[in-house]
Amino acid sequence: MTELFEEVVFEERRSASGPAVGVITLSVEKTLNSLTLNMVELMLAKLREWRERSDIACVFIHGAGQKALCAGGDVQALYKSSISQPGGPCEYAEAFFEQEYRVDYLLHKFDKPVIVWGHGIVMGGGMGVFAAGSYRVVTEKTRLAMPEITIGLYPDVGGSYFLNRMPDNTGLFLALTGASFNAADALYLGLAEGFIEHQYAGEVLNALTNVAWSTGVGDNQERVFEVMAEFVARSKEALPAGNVEAAAAEINALCSDDDLDTINNIIAVQSENPWIQKASATLASGSPLSARLIAEQLRRCKGLSLKAAFQAEVLLSTSIIRHSEFAEGVRALLIDKDKSPKWQHSSPAEVPDSLIEQHFAAPWAENPLNDL
Repeated sequence: MTELFEEVVFEERRSASGPAVGVITLSVEKTLNSLTLNMVELMLAKLREWRERSDIACVFIHGAGQKALCAGGDVQALYKSSISQPGGPCEYAEAFFEQEYRVDYLLHKFDKPVIVWGHGIVMGGGMGVFAAGSYRVVTEKTRLAMPEITIGLYPDVGGSYFLNRMPDNTGLFLALTGASFNAADALYLGLAEGFIEHQYAGEVLNALTNVAWSTGVGDNQERVFEVMAEFVARSKEALPAGNVEAAAAEINALCSDDDLDTINNIIAVQSENPWIQKASATLASGSPLSARLIAEQLRRCKGLSLKAAFQAEVLLSTSIIRHSEFAEGVRALLIDKDKSPKWQHSSPAEVPDSLIEQHFAAPWAENPLNDL
């Protein structure tokens, strides 16, 4: 059975043993499958349905086309919401964040295997979907990043949780700089279970429909790993060289001080590593307010449960979307495309501590994700 919507496709592929593989295709190629409110609402409803049905064995999520799983949220729609209701409430944007985080949390906690095929661009909101999978596939073309520093936002969609669980200070560095990383890096960071060449995507899906699925969840997780092991073995020679592990010592040295010193260390670095130098330049041109908020958010969320992290994120995202910095970042990058944002502060040191505190003050009486 296939359900075709304009932006997302749901398909149930019946297996030889009876239960079906639920396939979700993010299907907006012109925007690199960027998520809209409509998409996440449809996904939430379908995932809740599949969770309850005993005839759905697992879920497989991928993106339409060859370029991306998902490049993020539809930030142009968020921009319109932000500028149409300055100071908030920004109804569309705030509804989007809430529903998007519900989808991500549900995927993290899904009691059936969730395979996410992370081919091509996996950024922002796409990273939220990808990170939530129980078997996350990276390919030779995978390019992951949380580049929110460039638009006055911060790494949300569970980033406050999974970035804090990366080795040493790598999560903080990636969050502050928006640096992109590849399949080998994702494996090192604990963000992927297997590297499989993209040419095998169709075969993998066919293999999943030939599995003798069990009614036991743990058994089915093992069956997914067994299926994937064959394709991982076939692909191992094609794994590209990564950047993060080789730069780990330098990253740790840069990020060993307090928040502001860490930010300044990265901006001032003169590295022989071009990947580090590019990351430094991105932070230097990014939002000074975002840099401070990113460091503060990760520090506040360290050790929190996944649920508490998402609750903290919906608070901070609501505060940011009601603030003009985000709209200016999107304007410069995606609307006018002059790439010359007029940030409110000339450096991270000039951002008042009081403004940081304001962003972490609840803008409503009750957190909308209290019922997660």
